[in-house]
Amino acid sequence: MIRKSIIESVLQKALSNGADFSELFLEDSVSSTMQLLDRKIVKSISGNDYGAGVRVFYGHRAIYAFTNDVSEKGLLTVAEAVSKAETGDKRTEIIDLTQKTYDSPHKVLIPFNSVPIQDKIAFVHSIDNASRNFSDYISQVNINYMEKYQNIMIANSEGLSTQDQRTYARVYVSSIAFKDNQMQTGSEGPGALMGYEFFNNVDPEELGRKTAERAVKMLLAEYAPSGKFPVIIGNAFGGVIFHEACGHSLETTSVAKGASVFADKLNTRIANPCVTAIDDGTMLNKWGSTTIDDEGSPTQRTVLIDKGMLQSFMIDKLGGMKIGLPSTGSGRRQSYKFAPTSRMRNTYIDKGPDTIQDMISSVDFGLYAKKMGGGSVQPGTGDFNFAVGEGYLIEDGKISKPVRGATLIGNGKDILKRISMVSDDLELAEGMCGSQSGSIPTCVGQPTIKVDEIVVGGRKKIA
Repeated sequence: MIRKSIIESVLQKALSNGADFSELFLEDSVSSTMQLLDRKIVKSISGNDYGAGVRVFYGHRAIYAFTNDVSEKGLLTVAEAVSKAETGDKRTEIIDLTQKTYDSPHKVLIPFNSVPIQDKIAFVHSIDNASRNFSDYISQVNINYMEKYQNIMIANSEGLSTQDQRTYARVYVSSIAFKDNQMQTGSEGPGALMGYEFFNNVDPEELGRKTAERAVKMLLAEYAPSGKFPVIIGNAFGGVIFHEACGHSLETTSVAKGASVFADKLNTRIANPCVTAIDDGTMLNKWGSTTIDDEGSPTQRTVLIDKGMLQSFMIDKLGGMKIGLPSTGSGRRQSYKFAPTSRMRNTYIDKGPDTIQDMISSVDFGLYAKKMGGGSVQPGTGDFNFAVGEGYLIEDGKISKPVRGATLIGNGKDILKRISMVSDDLELAEGMCGSQSGSIPTCVGQPTIKVDEIVVGGRKKIA
C-alpha cells in the first residue's frame, strides 16, 4: 500500500515527543449496498473508503488521529499531531520493520465484480416474492444486500508490518405481517467472510418464506404470560443474550477500567458447570472471523468460560498492558476512523449433552423462546431486557401454542448460574456489534439452553 521508508518515517515522527509505542493503520475498502422496499430497488450505493490512522501510547494513555490524506505529507502531519498530544521521557527508536505474512484460509471463490448486477437484483426479488407469496398478511418486505472488500496494512514501532484482505457478504431480510392495526416482524440476516459464492449457497425462497412464516405466526398468536418461570432459549441468535449481557463484560475495554462485574473473577466459578463459552476468530469463513486482528496479532480461539470457570478475557494490546495479560487477537475497529479496542468475534456457548425434548419435558409451565429479538443492556451491571421474536408456551412438558410480546428480563451474571441444561444443536447467527471502536461483524451463538428461572414480561396473567 505504501513504501517502507514512508512507514518508518511516520512511526518515528509519532515517537518523537517521547511516546512508548507508535502504530500506523492503513485501509482501502470497497463496498456496495442495495435496498429493496415496496418491491423496488430504492437504494444502491457503492463507495471506496481509503485512509489511515496513527496511534501512540504514553504509558497506559493512548492517543489516536486519522486522515484520508495518505500522502507522505498527510501521514507525517497526523503523526506529528499525536506525538504532540503529550510529552514523554523516552527516546524510542523503531525496530527494523519485518514483513510478517499470514496465509488466510478464507478464500474467495467468486469475486463480486464478476457477477452481473442483474443477478443480484434477481436474488433480492426472489426473496421478496417468496415472502409475499407466503401469506396475504405480509404487508411489507425490507431487504438489504451488502458486499465489501477490506484491505488493511498495520505497522508499529516494535517492528511489525503485516497485511490482511477480508471479503464480506450479507443479506438482511425483514418481513412485516399486518392485521387489525397489529404488526409483527420476522427477520433473518445471514452473512459470511466469503465472496459471491455465499449468495449462491443461500436459498432465497426459503429465506423469504422463513421470515414471513415467523411474522404471521406471531401476528396470530395470543399474548405471552408474565411471571417468573423456566425459559428454554433457542439456538443461534439466542446467543445474543450472552453476547450483550456477558460478552461485553469480558472485554478488556470494560475489565481494565473496573467497569465489569467479572473484573476480579478470573479463575473463579461464574457459571453453572454445564456452561463453556468461547470466542473464536479462526472459524472458517464465519462472519466474525479474521486472519489477524486490527492490531496485527493473529486471531485465535479463546476459551472464556470452561465448565463454569472464568478462564480468560478478550484482550487487545492496550487492555493487555493494563491488566498484565497478553493479547488474544481481539483488537478490532470498524475502519481507520476508529482506534482499536477489545471486541468479540464469533462468541458462543459450546455444545452440551442434553436434548431439546429432555428440556421441554422437564418444564411443567414455561416459555420456549425459539428466536430472540433485540434488546438493551446496562454494561456496568449486566442487567438486560430482550424481546422474544418467536415464542411458545410450554405446558405439562409439551409445547402448547405460540405466544407473542414476551420479554426476558434479568442479569448476565445471574443467568449464567441458572443455566441447567445445554443441548448439542449449536448454531451461530450473524450480526453487527457496536462499541467504542465502531460497528463490526460478529457472530453470536449457542445450542438450545434451559434457564431454570427468569422474569418474563408479558401482557397476560397466569390463570
